[in-house]
Amino acid sequence: MAETGRGTTKLMRMTGLRSVPPIIEEVKPNGAVMLRDRRYRRSLVVADALSALVALVFATNVLGTNQLGLQILLGLPLVTLACKLSGLYDRDELVIRKTTLDEAPAFLELATLYTLAVWMLDGVVLSGPLTKEAALILWVSLFAFGLVFRRVARYVASRAVPEERLLLIGDAATYARVQHKLEAGDVHARLVGRMSLQRVSDFSADERPVDEATLGQLIRDLDADRVLVVPSQTNPQVTLDLIRATKAIGVRASIVPHVFDVVGQSVVFDDLSGMTLLGVREFALGRSSQVVKRAFDLLGAVAALLVFAPVLALIAVLIKLDSRGPVFFRQERIGRDGEPFRIFKFRTMVADAEARKAELMAHNEADGLFKIADDPRITRVGCVLRKTSLDELPQLLNVLLGEMSLVGPRPLINSEDETITGYDRRRLHLTPGMTGHWQIMGSSRVPMHEMLKIDYVYVTTWSLFEDIKILTRTVPYMLARRGM
Repeated sequence: MAETGRGTTKLMRMTGLRSVPPIIEEVKPNGAVMLRDRRYRRSLVVADALSALVALVFATNVLGTNQLGLQILLGLPLVTLACKLSGLYDRDELVIRKTTLDEAPAFLELATLYTLAVWMLDGVVLSGPLTKEAALILWVSLFAFGLVFRRVARYVASRAVPEERLLLIGDAATYARVQHKLEAGDVHARLVGRMSLQRVSDFSADERPVDEATLGQLIRDLDADRVLVVPSQTNPQVTLDLIRATKAIGVRASIVPHVFDVVGQSVVFDDLSGMTLLGVREFALGRSSQVVKRAFDLLGAVAALLVFAPVLALIAVLIKLDSRGPVFFRQERIGRDGEPFRIFKFRTMVADAEARKAELMAHNEADGLFKIADDPRITRVGCVLRKTSLDELPQLLNVLLGEMSLVGPRPLINSEDETITGYDRRRLHLTPGMTGHWQIMGSSRVPMHEMLKIDYVYVTTWSLFEDIKILTRTVPYMLARRGM
């Protein structure tokens, strides 16, 4: 057989025929990658089972109407099975930033199905029927405990495994941008190297355009766990082969598609007889979405004012005792459709702060905005208010008046708004918000051009859950004092 094989190969060379290239098989990830995935997966399984058990115990003990039987333990594997079928255990290995809030819609569905199952089998798992009150408590507690336990499980797992090591194949500008995002976000990963696409590819080759040997050697030298691929703009086959070669080496692969920076993630994938098209949403909220968003703003603003009323009164007293001047600072901002409005904020500076702004312009530290880290105009109470963002609370009055939204684009002053031209002025079709993506990214660290891109992505991917998620993430960013 060996002689036949050599003879066949020789004959093919003599006749000008080429041999069939060997099949490149995908292999399982290396040991370090598999260990990281198992740690996260097992931690989440334990968290889901515990959250289901604790929620059921909590629901029955609060009302005291039922007792649990040991047979409930037999139903806990069904919870993990439902999570598996929902893809809640397979997502972490595909992403770098392993978030829990993004799973809230899927976990809400799981909590609903679990409550329905317990209600149908109440005679099996409980000593008596499941009341409406107990079912409501079970539903809410499972959703809440599930998210909390999963967050804790991911935290514990991240401390038990080393940081994920990332290798970027692409240009230096993308490397710098990814590096900035990793440093700014809570991500258990770091970049360990970069290689240009030209070094590992032959753009003129019709077949096998990727140099697997060079790529494999670099991955082994850097001990990389995941390769970030910046797609080729001229030869899509290079990108495809690079991903295949990466997976054949046994590491994870992620794509950095610049198009999603512009159109957002909530595009509609369309299959045109095997060709994938992306349906891009329009830059506007539908009428029904506007009604839902406004109703959410009103309910949220009223609830927040009722809860924070004592805090607002205390802050007002402290401001009057600390320095002369009014309690509130009113400043003109540009609102929806370019209409100016006066924003409410607690006064954090001396009374003549605006008159002194010109002399401090040389010390500005932000791109397109006016921000100074140690502004000498800030009062003692104002320093605390700014670090905790409590000076923003009076903007709830602007929300009630319809001039602002709880979540939306950043409200700009006149001089900042004048720097925005062309298509970017479409941001004025949106109601400015008290918080938004710009806030949780560190408002003073986001350059103007990126803020405009964020505004576009926000409106094209808007959902009520997205607003709730941003509001939820705003609180820890305020407490961590990540803004200026």
